[in-house]
Amino acid sequence: MTTWNERNKGVIEEFRANGGKVKGWAPLILLTTTGAKTGQPRIAPLMRVTDGDRLLAVASKGGSPKHPEWYLNLLALPEVTVEVGSEKFTTTTRILTGDEREQAFKRAVEVFPPYGQYQKKTTREIPVIALERPAK
Repeated sequence: MTTWNERNKGVIEEFRANGGKVKGWAPLILLTTTGAKTGQPRIAPLMRVTDGDRLLAVASKGGSPKHPEWYLNLLALPEVTVEVGSEKFTTTTRILTGDEREQAFKRAVEVFPPYGQYQKKTTREIPVIALERPAK
C-alpha cells in the first residue's frame, strides 16, 4: 500500500520532470513550506487555483476536521516557495479573511468543485491563502 508521502514524492518528481504536468491530475502547484518543528523543507502538491495575478492555496485536507500540516507550517513561518509549471518564486503568504476569503473560496470552487463538498464535511472554515508573485 502506498503512503501519502510516497504518492506525493512521485507526483513531485513527475511535476518537476514535465514542466508542471502530472498525468491524470488537474493542474497543480508545488508549495514548499518550512517545517514548524523541524525547520526542514516540506513540499505539498496542491490544486492550481488562479485568481487574477495571484494563486490561491486552499487548506481543505479533503474536508478533514484538522488543518493540513503545510498550513500549520506557514502559520509559523509564512515565507514559502511556489512552483507553477517551470516557474519558481518565493513569497510571503497572506491568509484571507472576511469577504476577500469568501470571494476567493468561490473562485476555488469554480476551479475545483470538490472544495465545496469538503467545506460541507467539516465544521472548520477552510482557510484560503494568497500566494502573490513578487513585483518585478
